[in-house]
Amino acid sequence: MSELIKKFKEIYDDSDIRAVRSPLRICPLGAHSDHQAGRVTGMTLDSSVDMVYSPTEDGYIRVQSLDFPDKELFHISHESEYIPGFWGNYIRGAVLSLQQDHVLKKGLNAIVSGKLPIGGLSSSAAVTTAYLMALCDVNDISVSKLDLIQYSHWVETKFIGLKNGILDQSANILSMDNQLMIMDCKTNEFNMVHKGASMPEFEVVVVYSGISKDLISTDFNSRVDEVRVAGWLLQELSGQDLTPLNQLQLRDIPVEVYEQYKDQLPERFRKRAAHYYTEQARVAKGAEFWEQGDLESFGQLMFESGESSFYQYESGIPEMQTIYYLLRKCKGVYGARPSGAGYRGAVIGLVDPAYKEAIKAFIDSEYPKHHPEYKDVYAVNFCKTADGASLVDDLGMVR
Repeated sequence: MSELIKKFKEIYDDSDIRAVRSPLRICPLGAHSDHQAGRVTGMTLDSSVDMVYSPTEDGYIRVQSLDFPDKELFHISHESEYIPGFWGNYIRGAVLSLQQDHVLKKGLNAIVSGKLPIGGLSSSAAVTTAYLMALCDVNDISVSKLDLIQYSHWVETKFIGLKNGILDQSANILSMDNQLMIMDCKTNEFNMVHKGASMPEFEVVVVYSGISKDLISTDFNSRVDEVRVAGWLLQELSGQDLTPLNQLQLRDIPVEVYEQYKDQLPERFRKRAAHYYTEQARVAKGAEFWEQGDLESFGQLMFESGESSFYQYESGIPEMQTIYYLLRKCKGVYGARPSGAGYRGAVIGLVDPAYKEAIKAFIDSEYPKHHPEYKDVYAVNFCKTADGASLVDDLGMVR
């Protein structure tokens, strides 16, 4: 954060300097379930999107990113358009989201940066949270954490155009160190599960594939539609009234209906439904293992989630599958799965810190052999868990 403050002072001649730290998140279990109103898990890392900012009386938003070219500049009174592929979409969306319920009078001078490669750890949710919290701060707007989740979710679904759920935002905003967040995406109720006293020390390995792209340009939205069609077919087979496709969620179809009619589903849709229902069972069991401190069993569920994501949900890319199977071979890896939607980014795992050097050495020796085109851009990082997003002062103290 100190380097970001130094850079900010070089660019802006402001004295009222403020900061926000918005952590990257992982979802150990509950993959591809939030858009079906399922239950998901999440925790945040000590790697984050950090932003230093100051209020502007003229109402202009001026943002510079250390990770992307160009600068963002617009006035809060002008309704900004979505520009495909532009990193500035998230600050544009944040302004529009808040303006649905609040009057913004002040803008921002800001500089923002992330610590890990973008892709798979929901840096988009992290940066959106940072923008929202900063805008609320300079405009003296008070919102609850659940409100913040909904504003951030609006940015990604209504402004960006993704059909995702609230997992990313919930984990980013609600997480607490050493606890597993369980979010019910149907009711927005959540609880924090403390890790069992007997749980061994662990860290999070993040292996970046070298591939980053916007989800809007992948098959993400089509997978969501396929899951909904699977639900439609289950309703038809069981004699239920059909829900409009864009409103259908598997959470509203009991697992007993799935079990009774799953064999009558065409293969593509049977796989999509199978992933959702088995993943929901893994979330429930995982919460028990976490509370018991049984990291071995919890990690095995992560491996199962990875297999299901690749072969039932069919969201993986070859590079991420390579990383996943390399991690499965490493001693000291409790569990691993692709992070995020699985179309780009990273594979995450929970590891015994005593094996960090051996794990990195093995990935470094094997991954470039399989994918030499990414030998200069892939990365192996180790993180610890941390609290969710918070405003900070220039001394790094939470305020």
